Amino acid sequence: MNDQLQIILLSLKIATLSTLIIIPIGTYLGWLFSRKRFIGKSLLDGLVNIPLVLPPVVTGYLLLILLGPSGFIGRFLKEWFGINLAFTWWAAVIASGVVSFPLLVRSVRVAIDVVDPKLEDAGRMLRASEARVFFKITIPLAANGIIAGSVLAFARALGEFGATIIFAGNILGKTQTIPLAVFTYFNQPDGASKATSLLIVAVVISYLSILLNELMLRRMKNA
Repeated sequence: MNDQLQIILLSLKIATLSTLIIIPIGTYLGWLFSRKRFIGKSLLDGLVNIPLVLPPVVTGYLLLILLGPSGFIGRFLKEWFGINLAFTWWAAVIASGVVSFPLLVRSVRVAIDVVDPKLEDAGRMLRASEARVFFKITIPLAANGIIAGSVLAFARALGEFGATIIFAGNILGKTQTIPLAVFTYFNQPDGASKATSLLIVAVVISYLSILLNELMLRRMKNA
């Protein structure tokens, strides 16, 4: 039971941290795609959304190529800063963040699309800076959509399997999250009972996340 509690807490920690990391970046990109026109917009949009269509295992392999000990970025981090990301819990955070990032960006983009640009123009007419318009008008009006996207990203991060097992491994107490533990238990004799308890926890958390997501979307529509 102690191992299962450790797995649940680690899963929540990784999903929460990955979501918190991607919220500011995803919010900015969602606003950028909604409000701005620039050269390479379609290219950047495709790059952001590619984890949605790539098999998670491929995403994990690409992360390993880039950030692994022999990867271009990974080798730089290792040689200059002594940082090794692969097969650590930080690798699980990165993998979860990458696969859930497109869901957040798309949700934020839709939420900001709903915000009336005339309200932002009114703020500019009152000589508010772009940053003030963004933080005082756009973000508050799109808040429900941003929260809904964050909850959806959290739920996706909690269920991440393919990218995590390739980039972070399946190490008990270090990188083994609920999906990885369920996979491990089902490949062990008499492991079904342990897997079942984790499945129940995962279903409950995911269901509550979906309910919260729907609540935020309804509030956004009724605003």
